[in-house]
Amino acid sequence: MKLYGRKTSINVQKVRWLLGELGAAHDLEEMGGAFGGLDTAEFGAMNPNRLVPVLKDGDLVLWESNAILRYLARNYAGGRFEGGSAAEIAQADMWMEWFQSQAYPQIITIFYQTVRLPRAERDPAVRDAAVQRLNVAWEMLDGHLQGRSFLVGDQLTLGDIVIGASLYRYFTMEFERPSLPALEAYYDRLQQRPAYGDGIMVSYESLRAKES
Repeated sequence: MKLYGRKTSINVQKVRWLLGELGAAHDLEEMGGAFGGLDTAEFGAMNPNRLVPVLKDGDLVLWESNAILRYLARNYAGGRFEGGSAAEIAQADMWMEWFQSQAYPQIITIFYQTVRLPRAERDPAVRDAAVQRLNVAWEMLDGHLQGRSFLVGDQLTLGDIVIGASLYRYFTMEFERPSLPALEAYYDRLQQRPAYGDGIMVSYESLRAKES
């Protein structure tokens, strides 16, 4: 298998995390951002959206990170990371979709307002509004995680991978966070997984705006 994408992309990171959990041999070709390469004809033939990640497995080419996760879980883990029943699979999918619509847009906004944009271009009101919306989502998640090790059932699922991939940035970006004990304990547990450290806990200093 070959994975195209940069280590500092959250969407690439979650694929790398699952590949690490699977112990699946693969090559990484860093593309996008400072690495470039997305505007080539070769890459456009693989993904006309010109975004990462892209996974090439034999003749199969896949883009969209959550689709890649589902393929890897089904093809290389016998569904182990999807859930142990139809109900658990549906619940893991529910959390994946919830994160994409409710939390991820806020995390991206906060990341731009605290890291990506030069200070002169940041808007504290935009940041604070995103933080407030994220707090609402995370408070709901914190309530769900109380008394649970994972989002669904007793094992890591794709829902955990999609949500958990964002937590390294959430807990290291410079802004005021509320006390969320269950979410903090969940993040601590994820950090104990070697594949999480390798795939997710990647410095994003190279993405920080250069101040003039």
